[in-house]
Amino acid sequence: MVRNGRWVNVHSGEIVDGMDVAIVAGRFAAIGPNLVAAVGPQTEVIDANGRYMVPGLCDAHMHVESGMVTVTEFSRAVIPHGTTSMFIDPHEIANVLGSKGVRLMHDEAMIQPINVFVQAPSCVPSAPGLETPGATLSAEEVAEMMGWPNIIGLGEMMNFPGVIAKDDKMLAEIAATQRAGKTVGGHYASPDLGAPFAAYVAGGPADDHEGTRKEDAIARVRNGMRAMLRLGSAWFDVATQVKAITEDGLDSRNFVLCTDDSHSGTLVNDGHMDRVVRHAIAHGLKPITAIQMATLNTASHFGLERELGSITPGRRADLFLTSDLAALPVELVVAHGKVLAESGKLTAEMPAWDYPDYARQTVNLGKTYAAADFAISAPAGKNSVTARVIGVIENQAGTKALERTLPVEDGLVAMERAGDVCQIALVERHRGTGQVVNALVSGFGYNVDCAAASTVAHDSHHMIVVGTNRDDMALAANTLGQVGGGAVVVSKGKVLALVELPIAGLMSDERAEVVARKAEALVAAMADCGCTLNNAYMQHSLLALVVIPELRISDVGLVDVRTFERVELFV
Repeated sequence: MVRNGRWVNVHSGEIVDGMDVAIVAGRFAAIGPNLVAAVGPQTEVIDANGRYMVPGLCDAHMHVESGMVTVTEFSRAVIPHGTTSMFIDPHEIANVLGSKGVRLMHDEAMIQPINVFVQAPSCVPSAPGLETPGATLSAEEVAEMMGWPNIIGLGEMMNFPGVIAKDDKMLAEIAATQRAGKTVGGHYASPDLGAPFAAYVAGGPADDHEGTRKEDAIARVRNGMRAMLRLGSAWFDVATQVKAITEDGLDSRNFVLCTDDSHSGTLVNDGHMDRVVRHAIAHGLKPITAIQMATLNTASHFGLERELGSITPGRRADLFLTSDLAALPVELVVAHGKVLAESGKLTAEMPAWDYPDYARQTVNLGKTYAAADFAISAPAGKNSVTARVIGVIENQAGTKALERTLPVEDGLVAMERAGDVCQIALVERHRGTGQVVNALVSGFGYNVDCAAASTVAHDSHHMIVVGTNRDDMALAANTLGQVGGGAVVVSKGKVLALVELPIAGLMSDERAEVVARKAEALVAAMADCGCTLNNAYMQHSLLALVVIPELRISDVGLVDVRTFERVELFV
């Protein structure tokens, strides 16, 4: 029983004072004034002392692996922030281990003390023919997953050109999901809101989180989708799109909040969905509206309105107490009728879970790398070259397709620190081929001899190395090979920071706080090397994502995502 609270009713949009909430067997039984008759000798009574009683927050779309921790550790980190439901798409581990990896995370999710629902990854690989992952998922495997007990729907349909072109595999996955009565997740990473967008919506995806502009949010809602507005560690897409509500007056019921990708440091230090709700309020939403977009709207979207998303009879007893609806301090968290956290600290025991050896032996470089592996040879006789360069856009997942003229020294293309152009390399890490694809990138601002490398490289998760010095690039790659995956920053032959990620080269088996400290050291080391980007590691990890424009690197070479074609490095 929670007594004497202010009931945040997301159905009616009201705040109702002086209410009690009766909880029986992990579900809300009744809400009303002075429910003393419901208090028995064994009843635990929590006095809200006039604080707001808010439904537990829901993250509508996210990837646990982006936090560098397991499902259990991610849950441990976010419970004190009021998150009681998550809808996770484990397509990162799917690209490394296939359906076996998805099943591992599915089963781990089921034992959590909060609601962790799983979406079956839809695009493994994300762009067939343009990348080679460590494993693939067939339409038959995806259809089989729809029968797993904790599968809530289909993960983001990133191959939007395939849906538009009526690709058999994409349509088969969508059909299997719809036959199962489950939700099809979307991913339309294109600014074209004309005929291609209409074709994509007609294909079946029910939501989209790739919008960055107000017109993106408007188009999605007008065409019958849920517009998912994301605030991750490096993706700041709420402020622009929320204007569709605050300026244009669109119905907020079809808008949902999510994080997509959250760094462990963000989770531990800044928060999770509470951070997103506060951000939405700061950009003009009424508190009750922002809370609806992180609770009831999410539950309704996934067909779970009778299960969660509100403090109403029959729903799972998930709520938190806060003394300020705008600042949203999370002061006590209840999930499934049990107190899990208080005053920002977890009070519940988390379940034990471990990953098998086959999930820990996934980084296979096949060789020890040398500086020569990262050399870019210029065409014979050239003193300079005009090259395509990947341009990083701060706080967005997209990149720019740039062109730069660079000098040639001793037959090799030279980097240009003054112009913020350094090298990027994709190192094949699944099959031990020794393959390296070299290209150029701008936007990190590195101004000393250094390199950063990561085996988290959405979506095929080869190794991405970015550096100003080829010797350091080789050291960074070899270091990750030795520790079985992770992220590292080196400078002048020394390792400055290292986050070991032995589980599929994506996740740590350490506590979230430990991983957060290591991740913070990693970002700080990148800054010490001259990088000024907000959360540069997150931007680094997306440079191989060949389903978001404009220019990306993959194991097949440079990919122009505007045309979904491989392009040459030199213009």
